Amino acid sequence: MCCAVAFLGLLGPRALILFWWLVDPARWNITFSGSALLPALGFVFLPWTTIMYVLFWTVGGLDLLGWAFVALAFVLDIGTYGGGAFGNRGRLAGYYKQQ
Repeated sequence: MCCAVAFLGLLGPRALILFWWLVDPARWNITFSGSALLPALGFVFLPWTTIMYVLFWTVGGLDLLGWAFVALAFVLDIGTYGGGAFGNRGRLAGYYKQQ
């Protein structure tokens, strides 16, 4: 069950990005000025940050509230990568002590 939740947590935001891009490609083109590199990097490395950036982006850019949500999403993305290492720190230390 834990593997299924982890799998959905990994694919969930990426599936949302793909679905949103298929439904509303004009918003993505306007947000990223027609460039495909930044959305692709966001899809792979920082999906929550990319979602928040597109969600709060307006013609004038991001306001303070938008930047706050982008920063929160960035912390969530970094926590996704670092959470596994932090959770397994005891196992790794025990592994090295046995040798």
